Amino acid sequence: MKTILALTAAMLLASAAPSFAADPQAEIFKQAETAAKAWIALTDAGKYGESWERAGTYFKTGISKNTWETGVRSLRAPLGSVKTRELKSTEYATTLPGAPDGEYVVIQYETQFENKKSAQETITPMREKDGSWKVSGYFIR
Repeated sequence: MKTILALTAAMLLASAAPSFAADPQAEIFKQAETAAKAWIALTDAGKYGESWERAGTYFKTGISKNTWETGVRSLRAPLGSVKTRELKSTEYATTLPGAPDGEYVVIQYETQFENKKSAQETITPMREKDGSWKVSGYFIR
């Protein structure tokens, strides 16, 4: 009887403990998605220079601020404003083609723009050396 009570007490204590340790990847996804949403909000608002400044090191070493502003403006302007953006997938990766090894979360959204009914946006945050997540790539297909 004491064994059953001890097991029951242990199970109750275990179930009362926080579950954040159960899925460490969930916290990674949350942090990366938060960074991606903040960054894409700047891009959606046409604040292209600010989106470049808030991007990650890899992003900024791959494209100059001026080139980014010109390129994203010409890409996004014909699409019009965002009507809907729905999360389709998140995937953790430590290697990506053409990118240095590191920690990445590849986030894909199904997005409807004013002038394009269906597009797939891919936003890829990367963990920086200081532990923060910042966008390292952005693509629209």
